Amino acid sequence: MISIKDLQFAYRRKKIFTGLSLELQPGYIYGLLGKNGTGKSTLLRNISGHLFPDSGSITVSGEIPGNRRPSFLQEVFLVAEEFYLPNISVDKLVKHNALFYPKFSHEQFRKYIGEFDIPSDNTIQGMGYGQKKKVLISFGLACNTSLLLMDEPTNGLDIMSKSQFRKVIAGSLNESKCIVISTHQVKDLENLIDRITIIDEGKILFDQTIAQITQRLQFKISFDQHEIQEALNSESTLKGHTIIARNTDGEETKLDLEMLYKGIITNRANIQSAFN
Repeated sequence: MISIKDLQFAYRRKKIFTGLSLELQPGYIYGLLGKNGTGKSTLLRNISGHLFPDSGSITVSGEIPGNRRPSFLQEVFLVAEEFYLPNISVDKLVKHNALFYPKFSHEQFRKYIGEFDIPSDNTIQGMGYGQKKKVLISFGLACNTSLLLMDEPTNGLDIMSKSQFRKVIAGSLNESKCIVISTHQVKDLENLIDRITIIDEGKILFDQTIAQITQRLQFKISFDQHEIQEALNSESTLKGHTIIARNTDGEETKLDLEMLYKGIITNRANIQSAFN
């Protein structure tokens, strides 16, 4: 689906990527995690063809995004963090834009809008940021593109909307679709993604599937000083020490995505050693 090899990209003199390589396959939801300003948005825009690599290569289903061929554009949709929607009704937005996506489903769009509780006859500019974001997410899902890219999609959503977002995204995946979600709000992706890719300063720090992570690591609270000292990463809390330990007994624990992210940022070598 997506093949990135030795990607080099810079904004004038500011280098973002210096040799990034990554492979993503259909049938999975990928979580692209990292702090703001680490290159997540830039990577999505290179994949979608909005930005162009300085060197290296990106292909999506055999297509080069930068060529922006109609056969590519109708199979990719980017839900950007910052976006502009015209001052028209939701119905008119769909009428004027759905024709660019041959697999667009009006039935699915009405379903998503209903689940997000957005009246379709509302004027878009009369909506708040969160409602606009939900309209864009609904439209992107209804396009049924083989690649859906989402940049900080939960920004501006309340707690109930975030829960609904996870439900809607999980229900939209099929074996021919690839979904890549970029966020720094790691908790919002728990129980949703299949694989985690953590980026920092334009480099991939960690790239593993959820299955591999829970097979190799355990996440728990401990009061045992020996266990805490032997942990790959530990953090003191009011309830004891939260630790990431090697999974030596084969008993899988629930993934704590926030704990893993903090551990990778502060103690990467230790945690990566469990996968070597």
